[in-house]
Amino acid sequence: MQRCPQGHYYDPTRYSRCPACGIPDLDVQPTKGRIATEAEATPADDIAKTHGRDQPPRPGAGEGRTVGLIRKRTGLDPVVGWLVCIAGPDKGRDYRIHSERNFLGRDPSMDICISGDDTVSRHKHAILSFNPDTRRFKILPGESRGIAYCNSDEVDGPRELHSHDVLRLGETQLLFIPLCDECFTWD
Repeated sequence: MQRCPQGHYYDPTRYSRCPACGIPDLDVQPTKGRIATEAEATPADDIAKTHGRDQPPRPGAGEGRTVGLIRKRTGLDPVVGWLVCIAGPDKGRDYRIHSERNFLGRDPSMDICISGDDTVSRHKHAILSFNPDTRRFKILPGESRGIAYCNSDEVDGPRELHSHDVLRLGETQLLFIPLCDECFTWD
C-alpha cells in the first residue's frame, strides 16, 4: 500500500496515481465513498476498504469477517443499482448501490458519500438495502438526527423502493435506478 499526499492509501501495482484524488489533467474528479484511514489500511484488513468492493479478497485477508451473499456466490460485490443526484450541490453525480446494506451520509467512510451537502448527516443519515434473495430494495431511517424522505414522505421505518423513486436527504434529491430486479440478478 502506498499513501498519497492527501493521506489516502492505494495499490501502486494497480494505479499510477491515487484514485481517490482524481486526475486533474483529464478533469477526472476524485472518487467519493469509502477511503481507508491509516489505522484501517493493514494487510489483513478487508479488501473492500482499500482496493474497491469489486475485487476478490487476497488469501488470508479479512479472515473471520462477514462476507455478503453475492460476494460469496460470485467472488465480486457488483453494483445492483444507482442513485443519481437530480437536485442539490452534487447534481448530476451518480452513486453505486451494492448488495445488502449501504450507509448514506456525508462522511467519506459511508458507502454512499454525499459530501457536497452540509445538510446531510455525516454518519448514517439513511440506510439503503438490497436483499439478493428477494431482489428487493428498501430504504430505512438512519441513526442520525437527519430525516430521509421517499417521494416526499418521511421514511420512519423500512420502506420498499421502486424504480424512479426520489429520495431526499437534506437539500439533496436522489433518483433511484435499480439494476437487479425480477428480470436480472448476479447469481
